[in-house]
Amino acid sequence: MNNSDQKDKRLQRMGTAPVFGLIMKMSIPTMFSMIVQALYNIVDSMFVSHYDKASLTAVSLAFPMQLLMIGFGVGTAIGVNSFISRRLGEGRHEEASKAATYSLLLSVITWVVFALAGLFFSSSIIGAYTDNSKVLSEGTNYLSCVYIFSFGVMIEVGIEKLMQATGNSVFPMLFQLTGAVINTILDPIFIFGAGFVPAMGALGAGIATVIGQIASMIFALIVLFTRKNAIQIRFSYLRRIDMRIIKNIYAVGFPSIIMQSISSVMLLSLNGILAGISETYVDVLGVYFKLQSFVFMPVFGLTHGVMPIMGYNYGAGSKKRLLEALKYGIFIAVAVMTAGLIVFQLLPEQLLNMFNAYPEMLEVGVPALRIISLCFVLAAVGIIISTLFQAVGKGLRSMLTSLLRQLGVILPAAYFLSRINSSFVWWAFPIAEGTAMIAALIFLITLYKKYIKNLCPVEAAKFNTEK
Repeated sequence: MNNSDQKDKRLQRMGTAPVFGLIMKMSIPTMFSMIVQALYNIVDSMFVSHYDKASLTAVSLAFPMQLLMIGFGVGTAIGVNSFISRRLGEGRHEEASKAATYSLLLSVITWVVFALAGLFFSSSIIGAYTDNSKVLSEGTNYLSCVYIFSFGVMIEVGIEKLMQATGNSVFPMLFQLTGAVINTILDPIFIFGAGFVPAMGALGAGIATVIGQIASMIFALIVLFTRKNAIQIRFSYLRRIDMRIIKNIYAVGFPSIIMQSISSVMLLSLNGILAGISETYVDVLGVYFKLQSFVFMPVFGLTHGVMPIMGYNYGAGSKKRLLEALKYGIFIAVAVMTAGLIVFQLLPEQLLNMFNAYPEMLEVGVPALRIISLCFVLAAVGIIISTLFQAVGKGLRSMLTSLLRQLGVILPAAYFLSRINSSFVWWAFPIAEGTAMIAALIFLITLYKKYIKNLCPVEAAKFNTEK
């Protein structure tokens, strides 16, 4: 069997293979890779918490801005993923290859923007949330490092989503694993010092992180340019950029960027609310978001496996398979989130002690983890429905749902609840997720009636071009 036949077979399975088995085959490697990605989020904080308390607070304050940076890279890559999977489903391979080539350029442009922000604004960003000179210094050093050298994560994420769009989920897992292992090995060396390497605290954590990301990028580039793929990178496409494709990418990509970025805005705003209570509340929130990544990241990995299946079958006009992917995606996501809920309910103290929790942090954090985790199952349903919106090129619905959940409800709820009793602030999370899930279901009903109910192969391309 030649390479062309192999590529065609891999694509065709998204339209012919049993849906549940296909989801598991495509999602399990990606879910694992996202668990590995969660190590990036958690390992730095675990190590710096044993360095000193100021470094833990510094990394917690820098995390929302780090999340913002990654949100721009991932959001753009999701737009590319959605575009490529739909075009492959329609049989328009050249447009898919053009989008893949453009994605590398978009990754570099995004890196330049954040590198400049790291050079000139890191101190001002951290300084807006603390007057502790030690926290300010540690946080500025960490944020500057991960921003200035962010080209590794930007390019790697772009390549990862290209491969997922063609049904290849194994190499993205290996990319993530490479970076996470290197980061975990280097963290204690650069944070605490070893041999000729001095102890650098939070800055050391940043250095270990970017080295791991750059290693992942190098691995991804080697695979991209040495192996045959269903899409072809041709730099000749850059001589005359098709702005129609760029516009189509960002029709899904921009709402995805907003969705990814509003998590950062939410965290920054919550840090502002919690800092008015105590630094301990900031530490608990920071630790929670690192811990919850082990629950949410596998579900996000699931969406990256489900989205190409949804997009391909929408592009091919297969209503039955599209809805099966939605049903099985929700079932798997709820199962994962339920497991996370059980762990957070039964073992909150043990989870917090992974971060060298001090007595006041345990007092605040144990009930906080139990309350916040009540939102997990609600979030599972909303996430998969939003994935369907993105997969069929209707990303605005996802953006509106995320805006409602992470800004429209949670921030006002957190503010007013904190004024009643500081311990009530954590109830804002399940309130926001419940509201967002209801909104997502309403959007799903309207989407089904307008675009999916009468879907057929002849009409699929027409629907994909509608705004």
